[in-house]
Amino acid sequence: MKGSLIILSFFVLGLILGLAQFLPSSLLKGDFSIYALYLLMFLVGIGIGTDRDSWKVIREVNIKIVLVPLSVIVGSLIGVSAVSVLLSDINFGEAMAVGAGFGYYSLSSVIITEFHSETLGVIALLSNIIREVLTLLATPLFVRYFGKLAGIASGGATAMDTTMPIIVQYSGKEYAIIAVFSGIVLTILVPIIVPLILQFL
Repeated sequence: MKGSLIILSFFVLGLILGLAQFLPSSLLKGDFSIYALYLLMFLVGIGIGTDRDSWKVIREVNIKIVLVPLSVIVGSLIGVSAVSVLLSDINFGEAMAVGAGFGYYSLSSVIITEFHSETLGVIALLSNIIREVLTLLATPLFVRYFGKLAGIASGGATAMDTTMPIIVQYSGKEYAIIAVFSGIVLTILVPIIVPLILQFL
C-alpha cells in the first residue's frame, strides 16, 4: 500500500504542477512520458532477463498463459454489461465498447469519439483512467484476496507498462512476463474489438 501511495503522490504532484503551469514550457510541450515509459520497459526487460524464475513460469503455464488475457476480456465485458443495467443514459452496447478499452484509455477514447460520440469518448477516457489508478492503488489488496494474477487482470492492457511496477512488486518478478503477454494481447485487440462493438450500435 505504501508503494501505491507513493506512486499516487507523484501523480498528484505532477497534476498540480501541470495545472499551475509552474514547469518550463519546453517540459510541458515535450512528450517525455513516452521516454519514461521506454526507460521503464528497458529496466523491466533487464529484470526479467536476469531472473531465471521468470522463464520458469512461462514453461510451467505454457498454453495456459492465453487464458489470462482471455479471462480479462470476458470478465471486463461481463462487468460493464452488469453495470449498464444501472445506468439509464448508457445502453448495453455503449458500455461494452467502453469496457473493451481494457484500460487503454488513450486509444479507446479516440476510437469511440471517432466512431460514436465525444460524450462516450470522454466516458471511456475517464473509466479507463480510473481502472488504471484503481490498479495502482488496490493491487496489494487484489493480490492478497484474489491471487497473484489479480493485479494483471485489473490492469488490463496497462499490465505491460504503467501498472507493471506495482504488479511486479506484489505478485513477484516471475509474473512480469505474464503481465507483458496479457498486456500486449489486449493492446492489439482494443482497436479491433472496440470498432467491432460500435458497428452494431
